[in-house]
Amino acid sequence: MKLVTVTDAAHLARIHETACLVQAGASSYDVVDQVRHQLVEILGLRGCRFEHGTLLGRHPRLEQDGSLIVGRAHWDLDKDGWPGEEIELRAAVGGRYLGRFMLQPEPGAVVPPLQTRLVAVSLADHVGAALDTAGPVLDR
Repeated sequence: MKLVTVTDAAHLARIHETACLVQAGASSYDVVDQVRHQLVEILGLRGCRFEHGTLLGRHPRLEQDGSLIVGRAHWDLDKDGWPGEEIELRAAVGGRYLGRFMLQPEPGAVVPPLQTRLVAVSLADHVGAALDTAGPVLDR
């Protein structure tokens, strides 16, 4: 039980830290960069990049509820693990798409629990809020 509490506190601290960065008016570059590093850490990714602009391709997508959609079907993360390709995590605000993180899982890595995936979605939402007021951000 203690491990869950520590994990919950760490997740809450990440969300709070990012929210404070956005509230303080940090540049959207800084917010994107911080969230990119946080996503790599909490999801155990090999890499992650941010793309601003139109949606190209039909990548698997991490949804707002922490589930994964591949094509038009739900992917069973607990049974099948991460798919063998990049995964899109959208940054949006008010239903308006502003960019996406392209997640690159480690081959054969254990998929983080739902709670952790929901933290990832929350962090991407903060990026959406930062971009909504700042304009476009290019990956650097």
